[in-house]
Amino acid sequence: MQIWPAIDLRGGKCVRLRQGDYGQETVFGEDPVAVARRWVDEGGERLHLVDLDAARSGTSANRSVIAAIVEAVPVPCQLGGGVRDEARVREGFELGLARLVVGTQAIKDPDWFREMTRAYPGQMVLGIDARSGLVATDGWLETSELPAIELAQQFSDAPIAGIVYTDIARDGMMRGPNVTALEEMLDAVQVPVIASGGVSQLEDVTRLAQTTVSGCIVGRALYEGTVGLSDAVAVGHSQPLAEP
Repeated sequence: MQIWPAIDLRGGKCVRLRQGDYGQETVFGEDPVAVARRWVDEGGERLHLVDLDAARSGTSANRSVIAAIVEAVPVPCQLGGGVRDEARVREGFELGLARLVVGTQAIKDPDWFREMTRAYPGQMVLGIDARSGLVATDGWLETSELPAIELAQQFSDAPIAGIVYTDIARDGMMRGPNVTALEEMLDAVQVPVIASGGVSQLEDVTRLAQTTVSGCIVGRALYEGTVGLSDAVAVGHSQPLAEP
């Protein structure tokens, strides 16, 4: 199971939100590049970046920071947040990002997202952010009527790299992941699923590794020191692959 340390960017800083609430922000680093280097030094093999400014407004103040992170670390980086047109997709890959996560635009314009998956096979990730099982959009500010599993199944035949599945109620709350909802998603699709939201202790990582999930994103728990990255990576490496 892959461990993805999360670096959430807002105004050029490394921050964490609670349940996606922009009013509940904690700044964990003035220098996101230094944070990225730290996670790699501690054994991180990949990084999950989120552009919170772009997710909320569609415009980004973090481009130079993202470029600097990609240049500074020798591991693949994926980026989510505000990826809503082909120009942004092209720019992301030109910066050296390995994968791009698309959420809002996949819902609003599924034909466009399908086209991007064909243009960049194995590099586009479907980002599904769920609140009570329903898909949230626009930086989690809006909640649709579309069930998360239904959205996932819409793209079951597209050449996506996988799905990042976030349970908003657990995100940044340090209450443990929603394993029940995650297993329902795993049962519904045949593509790799990365779990996001709720990891608060090493036991949560172990529990996720016992499912068929391909990876998990860890954020606040790393920054607050309740999970050590090297320990989490070791769990991911040592856990035998669960039967699908």
